[in-house]
Amino acid sequence: MPSVSSREPIATETVVIAPPAPTRRRSTTWIKLAALIIGAALILSFPTIAPNPYILSAGVVILNYAVLSTGWNFMGGFTGYISLGHAAYFGLGAYGTALLIKYLALPGFVAWVLAALLVAVIAIPIGIAALRVRGASFVIVSIAFVLIMLLVFQSWREVTGGSEGLNVPRPFPGMLRPEHHRVFFYLFVALLAFALLVWWIIDRSKFGTALKSIREDEDKAQSLGVPTTRYKLIAYILSALFVSLGGGLYALWFGDLDPIFQFSILIGSYMVLMALLGGVRNLFGPLLGAVVVGVALEYFKLEFGDTQFHLIATGILLGIVVLFMPDGVIPAVRNLVTRKSDQASIREVTAGELLEQNEKRTADAAAKETSA
Repeated sequence: MPSVSSREPIATETVVIAPPAPTRRRSTTWIKLAALIIGAALILSFPTIAPNPYILSAGVVILNYAVLSTGWNFMGGFTGYISLGHAAYFGLGAYGTALLIKYLALPGFVAWVLAALLVAVIAIPIGIAALRVRGASFVIVSIAFVLIMLLVFQSWREVTGGSEGLNVPRPFPGMLRPEHHRVFFYLFVALLAFALLVWWIIDRSKFGTALKSIREDEDKAQSLGVPTTRYKLIAYILSALFVSLGGGLYALWFGDLDPIFQFSILIGSYMVLMALLGGVRNLFGPLLGAVVVGVALEYFKLEFGDTQFHLIATGILLGIVVLFMPDGVIPAVRNLVTRKSDQASIREVTAGELLEQNEKRTADAAAKETSA
């Protein structure tokens, strides 16, 4: 009968050689903190390194996109409800701010906050009606809402200016245009930071956990006692509030409103695509998506002028990302890093090699005892 040591290796055992979990977690925390500090420093220093006012204004536009997509993510990211009609709240926030300034002579920033609060109130009955349906039906309802708002604000010429647009008084009338861009750049940064902070707090709360359970399986969440209707409505109102804040601040910065742009389904689609591109389940996913899409849009507009080819180029870019990174860029990069880490910390050892190692240890121990 052959000895054990002469048998052929018949099995493979996986030996995990990895750093202790607390060490890995600590290093990951430091990496995230360093990335956050570097990213914040780059954003805050952008106005000083921008080569000209046009680049600075493009930065303001990208930050506006980041605010809008982060605001959309309060609904889409937490509950999984995809709305293409959030441009309605962008337009209502912009026009609400302008109309309060024009007809009530309110200071610009007072009108901005008041308009956002009014939009949040308007979102309550809209949300109650829209959230009665799910899936494709909810998408259709959201599109119908933004089209209705477009028709109303185009037709109500006596109040909104109709297709001729509406001029918004600048809150800093004596300020030169480059300085005006710089001030609003930091205002958009502050608004974005506030939106991210609120999203982060909700993400780590019981309320956020309940919203995510709705996203995963709404019927099961309801059967477990989650008040799904009320929680969805709260998320919808928060989403409308932040999107309208972005719209109102845009109105104060840009100064001219056009219902065709303010209530464009394309704006609502950008919010969705930016959030999906970066990753809807990640805090900074919509911000990353806004940077990628915003830079691409500005570059394609410069390259292709007034043609619509920039939309085709952007669509191709997003299509590539969706095909190869369906969960978004941040989750895809994270999975790639995790996979490489796992490959570096796991090796396969045959049973025969394990036996040889054990025999060598035994022989070494016997030799030490003999010499002693």
